[in-house]
Amino acid sequence: MSSIFTKIIAGEIPCYKVAETDRFIAFLDVNPNAPGHTLCVPKQEADKLFDLAQKDYLDLMEFARLVAKALERAVPCKRVGMSVIGLEVPHVHVHLIPLQTMADITFGKKVTQSEAQMTAMAQAIGDHM
Repeated sequence: MSSIFTKIIAGEIPCYKVAETDRFIAFLDVNPNAPGHTLCVPKQEADKLFDLAQKDYLDLMEFARLVAKALERAVPCKRVGMSVIGLEVPHVHVHLIPLQTMADITFGKKVTQSEAQMTAMAQAIGDHM
């Protein structure tokens, strides 16, 4: 099942890449809840988080932790929230969202950023990896 994330991983669709390993990629959400909203995605296609093999699940969580720590250093926030929903794209992904309030993680509030702002944000987070 090829998803938009598979196309991003393959380089067919551009993204604002924050970090990448041989097994995972992190990039900015193009419809962010807050500036710095980042998605951590396994390169292996899987629809549901809990269908991942235990090692893959644990390694994804460790990758997300490293990205969250970089995000926290790059973006002033009270904390970085994590959410896994998976209904909108059938490819496992972890949302990392810089939080100021509880409303920042509800997905009802979105922010708009220019291409230059997105590029600068991806670079700033990546610089803290």
